[in-house]
Amino acid sequence: MKPQGLLIAVVVLVGLSGLVWWSNKKQATTKPADNTVKILSIPDDQFQDIQIKNLVGQTLDLAKQNGKWAITAPQAYPADQDGVASIVSTLSALNADKTVVDKDADLHAYGLDIPTLDVTVTRKDGKKDEVLIGNATLDNSGYYAKLPSDPRVFTVGSDAKTALDKTADILRDKSLLTFDPDKLTRVALNVKGDNIEFGKNGQGDWEIVKPRPLRADSSAVSGLVDKLKDAKFDNTETAEDAAKKFAGAAKIATVTVTDSAGSQTLEIRQDKDKNYYAKSSVVQGEWKTSSDTGDALAKGLDDYRNKKLYDFGFNDPSKIELKNATYVKSGDKWLNGAKTMDSASVQAVIDKLRDLTATKFSDKGGGSEVFEAGVTWNGGKKVDKVVITKQGSDYFATRVGGPSIYVLDATAVDDLQKAAAGVVEALPEKKK
Repeated sequence: MKPQGLLIAVVVLVGLSGLVWWSNKKQATTKPADNTVKILSIPDDQFQDIQIKNLVGQTLDLAKQNGKWAITAPQAYPADQDGVASIVSTLSALNADKTVVDKDADLHAYGLDIPTLDVTVTRKDGKKDEVLIGNATLDNSGYYAKLPSDPRVFTVGSDAKTALDKTADILRDKSLLTFDPDKLTRVALNVKGDNIEFGKNGQGDWEIVKPRPLRADSSAVSGLVDKLKDAKFDNTETAEDAAKKFAGAAKIATVTVTDSAGSQTLEIRQDKDKNYYAKSSVVQGEWKTSSDTGDALAKGLDDYRNKKLYDFGFNDPSKIELKNATYVKSGDKWLNGAKTMDSASVQAVIDKLRDLTATKFSDKGGGSEVFEAGVTWNGGKKVDKVVITKQGSDYFATRVGGPSIYVLDATAVDDLQKAAAGVVEALPEKKK
């Protein structure tokens, strides 16, 4: 190729490259058109009423009352707030997957002349929005939909139809108790012949009040409260069947919870097939309930007693008093009189005291004393003192000033004694 021709080819190539670059840059910076068709767009806070009619003529009416959703038809029930929130979320921004017909559609062909669902939303200002859901699409990927005032026919996803196709039985609040856990002050439990009552102390921690004042395992009582708050009834059985089974079942427990609004009671029974049934003072009728609820209420007094011997938990003690030695915290050091003790060996004793846990409770103890330890904590405001005795091969412990007798595992006592005997003086610091 001649030099002149080569030069012309290079110029043309550069020009074409620049044109391609400019075209690609323009495409990259041009925002693609949004072809999404919004069928409904309603702000969440504007929903006041929702009416859902299905193909078989059932109508579900939902109304917002005092900031909460309630079922007003076919019967008045409290509503499952999360369930209604799912419906609101679907209707507030209902988008079409595609537009099938722009106008003059044969509604019968899409099941929209007698729709599967007819959903009407009434806003706070009285304006109404209505959407019709028809047959499933040929590939079953969605459903046909339209607005009564719009000639177009759209398709929407199957998830939209599923979210809207609800009945009162599905959407009603199935809570067996409706107390406020943050304002709960008393829990009274009658189980296995025991009348147990829990109350809160000045620090807001749970204590056993009846049958006598006892230390409570706060986590166990809180777990019971959580189970009661989550207790639901199962309405898959007819009310008549559930009532018959409740009447013929054995009584397991009755619990009464008291908050600032008053008291509520729940009775649990179990049939011969190990199914639980419940009767609540706040829900009409008798209902089947979950094993979680039944099992939570079948526990006895000892299940709620605190088996830990010491209360300091994860707090750092300031003093440890043993029979033959006293260790006082000074800064980051442990002192025994004028002696500086090895911190790791003192910490080993603290860890064993912190973990000291009863295997069970006893009506009587006895025996000769084998160990004693007092722990000062919470800035010197609290002192826990425990005395351990041995009778035969059994170890017992008491908290000084407390009524309970704790049974201890022999290995735990042996490990504690070894840790106490293993406390040594710290090595002298090397001179710089």
